[in-house]
Amino acid sequence: MKKFAVIFLLVVSIAVTVLAFGGFKENSENASYLRVHIRADSNEEAAQAVKYKVRDRVVEFLTPVVAECGSKEEAMEKIGHSLPAIEGVAEEVLRANGFSYGAKASLRKEEFPTRVYENVTLEAGIYDALILELGSGKGDNWWCVVYPPLCFASGNGNIVYKSKIAEIIKNFFGE
Repeated sequence: MKKFAVIFLLVVSIAVTVLAFGGFKENSENASYLRVHIRADSNEEAAQAVKYKVRDRVVEFLTPVVAECGSKEEAMEKIGHSLPAIEGVAEEVLRANGFSYGAKASLRKEEFPTRVYENVTLEAGIYDALILELGSGKGDNWWCVVYPPLCFASGNGNIVYKSKIAEIIKNFFGE
């Protein structure tokens, strides 16, 4: 119970700090985030289904790449060097599922709408992003935050939110 109380207080403290400073605005606060955006080839059911399979494998690939990064810049550098490998992972999933189109990964600035990840709200604005286009990239998309690591895909297709602070506390208390 004591551990839960400590974690709860930290989460509340972070939320109060965010609210006190007006949330996450487009300028300086948004500059600390690196988002990921995976665009499906089309809105056909099969293209949307494979998008989520690609997402699972790409997030699995990216997790160790960015897990120990101390800054967004470091994460961008590591991901930048990994773009061909990210494309390869995506194309492997596409081929295994009968799709002949490829994938194109890039790092660039991208406009995003307001998005809520559990109790973290990212305001609409322009963010640095890893963009992964599957085929034409004209279908509905999936996005999240790769740095700091706010969300990861689980094997069942649901999004699992993780907090680096909560992990540090958990490790400190030896759970």
